[in-house]
Order: sequence, then structure tokens, then C-alpha cells
Amino acid sequence: MGHREDLLEGAKRCLLEKGFARTTARDVVKESGANLASIGYHYGSKDALLAQAYVALVETVGDSFEGSPEDGLAGEPGSLERFQAVWSNIVDTMREPGSIWRLSMEILVMGDQLPELRDHLARAQREAGRGLVPLLMGGREEDVSDEEADTLGMFYVTLMTGLIAQWTFDPRTAPGGEQLAEGLRRVISGVRGAGAGEGGGS
Repeated sequence: MGHREDLLEGAKRCLLEKGFARTTARDVVKESGANLASIGYHYGSKDALLAQAYVALVETVGDSFEGSPEDGLAGEPGSLERFQAVWSNIVDTMREPGSIWRLSMEILVMGDQLPELRDHLARAQREAGRGLVPLLMGGREEDVSDEEADTLGMFYVTLMTGLIAQWTFDPRTAPGGEQLAEGLRRVISGVRGAGAGEGGGS
């Protein structure tokens, strides 16, 4: 590996051990075997490097959102069964000891103190939503439009953020995929019922 890859791998290890706020540029240099100047040359800043390292960690965990290759995902794309299956897999990653999602909570709590890092990760959210859309609805990520990424994709990202917060705050009462699917079913049923009522009154 070159210095760029070494820095990224070192930053990942630092994040998992120390989190965002406690990781210094010197920590990354020590862990990666690179030098301080390499951070600026390859990534622009330590915060930009940490943001990319976090995104890379999430992408690794994201592979498990689809479940095991043998079993695949239950349900047709766009169905409640698929919704439940995907979110159950996501919740499983939050149950794991040392879950990386605690890093997301650190950004939410300390965002004002880490503005550059927050800005980098905020830009990455849209792409995270773009990746969730085909997982739940079918199709290919490259075919997801900006409008879909900004609406349906951000809906999923908002749900994800709320889940992370609940599983970090109180895992005992945090919902699983089954509860989320049932909640969505009731929302859909309520919207349909309201629509039928409006139509009947015209």
C-alpha cells in the first residue's frame, strides 16, 4: 500500500479505538507509519481523512445490510417484507459490541466543535441515501436520480439516524425491523384511510 492507503487504514483503527475528537494527526501518523505532511498532501486535512475513514468503515458494515449471500433478502423490492428484512439486518449491526455507529452519535453531539468533519459527513449523507434506495426498492444505485436521493434516500437516512440514536441511548427499548415494518404498515393504512375519507366526502 502507498501512503494514502496507509493513512486511511490507520485512521480507521484510530477511530475505532479513540473516536473522532480524541484522534490527533500524530495518532494517525503513528498508526499508519506515514508522516504528517502526507495527511495534507493526500487528504487536505486530518478531519477530511477521518471523514473518509468513517465512510469506508460504514461501507464495510453496509455489506451486511443485504444479509448472507446464501439467504439473500426476503420479499420483493418495495414490499413491507423487504423493508423489514433490510432494517432487521441494519439493526443487527447496531447490536454488535463496539458498533461503529457510536461514531455517528459523537458527530451529532460534538458537531459544532468539529465543523469540517461534520460538513464532510453531511455531504456523504446524500450518497448514503442513494445507496439505500436500491437495497429497499430494487434497481441499481447509478440509476437513482438526485430527486429520489433527496426524498426517499433522505427518508431512509433520517430513519437510520433515529435508529442509531435509540440504539446508542437505550438498546433495551430500541425498535427492531419487525416494529419498524409494523409502524410503516400503520402509517400506510392511515394515509390510505384518510384518502378514502376525503374521496368519499366529495
